[in-house]
Amino acid sequence: MQFYYGERTLAHALDEAEFWKRQEAEHTVVIRQIVPNLEPRFVIQLQQYELAFNQAKGVVTKFIETLVRTRGNISRSLQQQILEFLQKALEQSRQFIQLLDQILAESNPVRSSSVAPVVINHIRRESEYFIGIAQAVLDYSNRSR
Repeated sequence: MQFYYGERTLAHALDEAEFWKRQEAEHTVVIRQIVPNLEPRFVIQLQQYELAFNQAKGVVTKFIETLVRTRGNISRSLQQQILEFLQKALEQSRQFIQLLDQILAESNPVRSSSVAPVVINHIRRESEYFIGIAQAVLDYSNRSR
């Protein structure tokens, strides 16, 4: 992530979070569609993640609206809330990756498919990309204090 955004680094990170949480929610649907006979326990977990990702996207939207309204002049308290949210969003993506790994390792329908592992690994890499962005912002913010 480029840090020439300066004071707008948090705004950029929130834009990325909004995009990637939407993507992750859509990815849960993609997996369920390409593996229609996926084990019910994985279907349920993917549905739960879809809901959680959409909720996270809603939180991001509220933070972005606040940044727009305040023209980026936010309190330290709100800045801390955003950073804590980014940490939770990062952790949410890490846990999602663990589920993807579990699906790849344990799901018979996935293992017997030629397409599903490729798609799931692609989805995994995209969540890893978001984790990298969020971690970079958190690291940058911790150094800037």
